[in-house]
Amino acid sequence: MDWDLVSFVTSSKLRFKILIELNKSKNIPSELARITKSPISHVSSTMKELEKKNLIKCLTPERRKNKFYEVTELGKDLLDFISKETRKRSTSQV
Repeated sequence: MDWDLVSFVTSSKLRFKILIELNKSKNIPSELARITKSPISHVSSTMKELEKKNLIKCLTPERRKNKFYEVTELGKDLLDFISKETRKRSTSQV
């Protein structure tokens, strides 16, 4: 796994939360803003960053509002990797 990508996602709580939420189900930015209790402008710019890194993709790019997004396979793999690495660390510290 690309550790720069791991660092990119984990260095921002909002990036990480959005990726986790989109891994649960497809969603729209306004709903993600509500769930994360973040301003829509922050959510939108964060989603653009995640999209540039191919971690999420827009399912309705032709729409102006209410665009649906989902996690890509790379995004899912990254979340799995982070989860496994975090578990390793927490069990080795016991």
